[in-house]
Amino acid sequence: MVLWGIAGTGLLLAMAALALSRRLARKLEALNQSYWELRYDYTRIRSQLSRLDPGEQAADEPPPAPSQVTFVPLSSMKKKNG
Repeated sequence: MVLWGIAGTGLLLAMAALALSRRLARKLEALNQSYWELRYDYTRIRSQLSRLDPGEQAADEPPPAPSQVTFVPLSSMKKKNG
């Protein structure tokens, strides 16, 4: 009789854990959806802003790379004694 009580208690705990995990999974999915919607809105608004003021770069964008990189040999940088 005690074994049936332990088995029943285990079953109830398992069902409670399953219900809790499903509820947390739904919350996590909603949070993930909200995050991606926010990222989409942020990108859309940032692109609209850049179209309004194309001369000004955003602070988080890296500066443009130089079009041509020149090679400077180390021998030309040596100090001359004299």
